[in-house]
Amino acid sequence: MNPSFAHLDSRALIRLGGPDWRDFLQGLISNDVERLAPGEARFAALLTPQGRLLYDMFVIGAGDGCLLDVQAAQRGAMIQRLSIYRLRAKVEIAEAEGRVAALWGLGAEAAPAGWIADPRLAELGFRGAGLGPPAGVQVVDEDAYDGWRLSLGVPDPAKDCTPDKTYPIEADFDLLNGVDFKKGCYVGQETTSRMKRRGGIRSRMLPIVFDGPAPARGAEVLAGELRAGEALTGGDGRAMALLRLDRIEGAALSVDGRAVRVEHPAWMPKAAEV
Repeated sequence: MNPSFAHLDSRALIRLGGPDWRDFLQGLISNDVERLAPGEARFAALLTPQGRLLYDMFVIGAGDGCLLDVQAAQRGAMIQRLSIYRLRAKVEIAEAEGRVAALWGLGAEAAPAGWIADPRLAELGFRGAGLGPPAGVQVVDEDAYDGWRLSLGVPDPAKDCTPDKTYPIEADFDLLNGVDFKKGCYVGQETTSRMKRRGGIRSRMLPIVFDGPAPARGAEVLAGELRAGEALTGGDGRAMALLRLDRIEGAALSVDGRAVRVEHPAWMPKAAEV
């Protein structure tokens, strides 16, 4: 495919600084930032104490602090939540200027200066803050980027997750480098670790393929007459779905009377391995 660039206006930036920013964030989010260097990124989640997803983010090393690439609609609420946790920590939390952008389809080529590899999956390309399109790439809209992401079977937490309801493992954070199971305590760690280590993963987000337009969000996915999950977001011929792993293997699946099938992404282990 041709290299493509898109502004992601559904995303926005928060800047964290101050001498305690790293320790502060390390004790809150699902990924490790102790070794985060400038120009690197981590995919992570801020969870409820019960281990459910509140906010997804990309933590980008930036000099003496970091940038958080977050959902634009939730930026204010996230700043408020981080401020609650700040207590006496010497941390500065503020909105940051600049548009988030994505660059993908470069193949084996190195990204231009300033672009940071998407930590979830190499095929997703690169992310940038305040950067314009490099020479020679096609400029497309965010819908085109969403189509590329969906073709790879990667969920979008902003669209596919329900805040305070979805567990990060259900949204594949553990398979997309969004959880560090070796780091110390963080909010919601106990539930997340238990689900992973004790075989408590019953459901995951997977792409489904079908003929025609996407089913409505929340439409039941059936395995025969048994409920196997629900459709999430997508487009013609393809959508994400939250599916019961024990009910989909080898089953004839349908949504609203239409046949659908699960398509396991190349990066995702089979159900027996997750």
